[in-house]
Amino acid sequence: MKKLYEKSEITFAILWIVIYTVGMGILQNQFGLDSLWHMLGLAVISAAMFLFVKRNGLTEKYGLAGWAKNSKAMLWFIPLWILSCLNLLSGFRPDYPVPGLIWAAVSMALVGFAEELLFRGFLFKAMLKDGNVKAAVIVSSVTFGLGHIMNLFTGQDLVETLNQVVFAVAVGFVFTFVFYKSGSLLPGILAHSFIDVSSVFAADEGSKLLNLILHIGIIVLSAAYCFYLAKCVEAPAVNRTDGQKKGTPDPREC
Repeated sequence: MKKLYEKSEITFAILWIVIYTVGMGILQNQFGLDSLWHMLGLAVISAAMFLFVKRNGLTEKYGLAGWAKNSKAMLWFIPLWILSCLNLLSGFRPDYPVPGLIWAAVSMALVGFAEELLFRGFLFKAMLKDGNVKAAVIVSSVTFGLGHIMNLFTGQDLVETLNQVVFAVAVGFVFTFVFYKSGSLLPGILAHSFIDVSSVFAADEGSKLLNLILHIGIIVLSAAYCFYLAKCVEAPAVNRTDGQKKGTPDPREC
């Protein structure tokens, strides 16, 4: 893996995304989201990725070295915490009985870590290396959202899957901007994990009007926060492209 990483970070990222998507899709289809095997599969993949990052001294590059130092400029990530609570507006109704509920909840927490490291870490940073920030943000966010189409192969309804894709693309832009402008992957991991864990406990029922309002609200909130981050927050040195590092820093003010 190290040789592949040194040769092509994009190929490295794509390989890991394929391994994760195909591997977890098979486990979920065969055993279910609430199975011990699904949870163990996620644990193995997450541990393997983390150990690679740790052993090769890449924790700072991938935002795992610590919390963001510019939390105030990031508005203390309040929009992230709002997004992470939206699943619970329809009330509580756990999807599975114990112990399956425990396996599902742990799995969803691990999904938050794995997907943030895959899409915001490996893929985004690989593309950012080429200096095209816009392309890196768009590809990372849209690829993350479209990846949820795989849920169709686990028996999920088409409409529900499309709703997930829309939601994932919207929050994908937020997660990507948060990582790019803060240099820390931890806020995104926490919010992503909570969104996924809460989905296991949230009631699925909700009026069509409420769902429509929620989707519009998600898109508006995501767009507003991304616009603020793009215009008002300077990216830390670890996430600046070569051109930005050579030039004079341009402090942002709102």
